[in-house]
Amino acid sequence: MSDFQRICLVHYHEIGLKGHNRAVFEMRLLKNLEAILADFPLVTIHRISGRLCVFMKEGTSYEVANACADAIVNVPGVARVSCGFKCERDMDVMGKAAVGALSEAGLFESFKVSARRNHTDFPIDSMQMNRDIGAVLCDAFPEKKVRMKDPDVTVGVEVVQNASYVYARSIRGIGGLPVGSSGKVMCLMSSGIDSPVALWRIARRGAVCLGVHFSGRPQTADTSEYLVDDIAHVLEKTGCVARVYVVPFGDYQREISVLCPPSLRIILYRRLMFKIAEQIALREGCGALVTGESLGQVASQTLENIRATDAAVTMPVFRPLIGTDKIEIIDMAQKLGTFDISSIEAPDCCTLFMPRSPETHANLEEVEAAEALLPLDKWIPELVEAAEVHDYACPAFKPKRR
Repeated sequence: MSDFQRICLVHYHEIGLKGHNRAVFEMRLLKNLEAILADFPLVTIHRISGRLCVFMKEGTSYEVANACADAIVNVPGVARVSCGFKCERDMDVMGKAAVGALSEAGLFESFKVSARRNHTDFPIDSMQMNRDIGAVLCDAFPEKKVRMKDPDVTVGVEVVQNASYVYARSIRGIGGLPVGSSGKVMCLMSSGIDSPVALWRIARRGAVCLGVHFSGRPQTADTSEYLVDDIAHVLEKTGCVARVYVVPFGDYQREISVLCPPSLRIILYRRLMFKIAEQIALREGCGALVTGESLGQVASQTLENIRATDAAVTMPVFRPLIGTDKIEIIDMAQKLGTFDISSIEAPDCCTLFMPRSPETHANLEEVEAAEALLPLDKWIPELVEAAEVHDYACPAFKPKRR
């Protein structure tokens, strides 16, 4: 279909509900898409009639246009992407474009036309466009049925001020808000299944996500660090992670295991992690910490232990997965593309010096008394300074000046 310029119409939902600052959200999404789609043959991306339109270069193939749409649907803020063509505001031309769009829609048995006239200077109203273009499609696809309710394919026709957009392939996006519209957060990242999903869910709410990974090095191998890097490369495809700090934590865990009651080790590990994450977060201008905890899933995630851990910091702690179960989290990880990486076994700080019987209902006063035996005033600055920085492609991230 070289007669028409290929386009991808990007629809959004939550952004459309915004008030006077709606344009700010639209421009944030537009800038994110420009960066994420840099390797595709684009001409430009414009805001049009409550959507964004991605215009592709002349001669762009069907396969490349579809690959572009597949990349767009996973970007936070995108509710739906429609692949099609830009053409003149002429019924014959629009009918031809509709035939081309429907022929590329894949296998289908039924269809309908949904036309919309956004400017009344076009003389033909939406109902008449539905009838006229529907008739053209019936002639072109006589073996297919017209079905007004739940058709296999809906052919969209939109007439705007100086052009028409015609499409048939439409894919649902992940929704949410564009990354960069809700501030910055610091996410505690392991190489496991839960924490990447938690990070992604917060990114989907518009936050720029930075990560901190506590490695068991030098007490364990550094395998988990490579897995976290692989996970971050998956997340950066949609601009969801900006930077990851890697903290070599193993020697300090060993010291805690020697100095403190075995049953409280896990809570004391996590309290120290939170304190370090908070200090790095303050340096980066983050407003909250994020973890992948789910209530009651493991010993450290009971209400009492969560309370004992949160008391270590003053910064808010967000837990996007708190009410989800493992099956739901695995399903999200598989859709996100991190599950296979997270399923690779790797020794890390979470499995280091684990007690036989961890405390499941910690008393905060007892925890703080045990923690008082530790030289935290010395350890925390040491660990913060020892953190190694790894940067990833996040269009919304602007490094804080130091």
